[in-house]
Amino acid sequence: MSPGSKRGCRVVLIALFLLLAVAAAGGAWLWQRYAGFSDRPIAGLQAGDSVTVVSGDSFPSVLRKLRAAGVQQGNDLEWRALARHLDVAGSLKVGEYALDPGITPSTLLLNMRNGKVINYRITIVEGWNIRQLRAAINAATPLLHETNQLDDAALMKLLGHPGQHPEGRFLPETYVYSRGDSDADVLKRAYDAMDKALAEVWKTRASDLPLKSPEEALILASIIEKETGLASERPQIAGVFARRLKLGMKLQTDPTVIYGIGSGYDGNIRRRDLLTDTPYNTYTRTGLTPTPIAMPGLDALRAAVNPAPGDALFFVALGNGSGSHVFTATLGEHNAAVARYLQQLRRPPLPEEEPLQ
Repeated sequence: MSPGSKRGCRVVLIALFLLLAVAAAGGAWLWQRYAGFSDRPIAGLQAGDSVTVVSGDSFPSVLRKLRAAGVQQGNDLEWRALARHLDVAGSLKVGEYALDPGITPSTLLLNMRNGKVINYRITIVEGWNIRQLRAAINAATPLLHETNQLDDAALMKLLGHPGQHPEGRFLPETYVYSRGDSDADVLKRAYDAMDKALAEVWKTRASDLPLKSPEEALILASIIEKETGLASERPQIAGVFARRLKLGMKLQTDPTVIYGIGSGYDGNIRRRDLLTDTPYNTYTRTGLTPTPIAMPGLDALRAAVNPAPGDALFFVALGNGSGSHVFTATLGEHNAAVARYLQQLRRPPLPEEEPLQ
């Protein structure tokens, strides 16, 4: 090879080396820029900001939504490159995604790929009646409201249980939902949860239980739920009611009377209320009420099918603010306990508070 040829080869090699060096430097610069974009917190976001991916959204349309939501960081090419790198573009999950301060582009896109949507919660409270439950459901956001114009009968038909009374049918619990879910979705889950819980506790029922069906257990549990907020006392109260049912005694429990009064109840129960016959007045009728009177929780369900043993047939509040009750076996003992309760309140008994035989 001639000296000239050798010099030409060296020039070509040097040129190639320089080109490779420039390309490497450029690649490194691009990678640093890309990495800096993907892992740098998005500026300008406020707590509560979000973006919603709906069915049929492409990544470009989602990117437009991000821009509309105030995300100015990065150019479109960087966002598309990041989406390809994270395998997001074809794997977007429908839902609402939080744009929390401090979130990075890579975390946001991974959330969209993995379906990590914003969750909302609604709690059905133990002891609520169906009116209270429906009011809470109607006020819940961002639930889609499909049931707020339906009466109770139409609601139960929509849920797949036509002809069934809705009271007591929804398990008190906290339910998680996301944007796009409907109130019917939540109610179906709560109904199924109660159905499952009732079936499970019924399998554990005491052998001498004076109840013929899970339905009767649900009714009794709802009465127990309304009589006390103390989980520790529910088996004792269940025991009182179970013994009264066995003996054919009236349950004589105020919450059932109040339920029978309905929306006309003004916060006071009077002697005339106790003597006015309704299907729910357990002072005038023996046995259980025709339906539950509230949504019982698991503790009340368990107490209803496994009442505590004993001989108590009566109970009355202590009146000391603890929520506890005094349990007694005879009417004389009960009347004395009522007198002590009234004395605790430091006032004479009113005529409507005189004990019924």
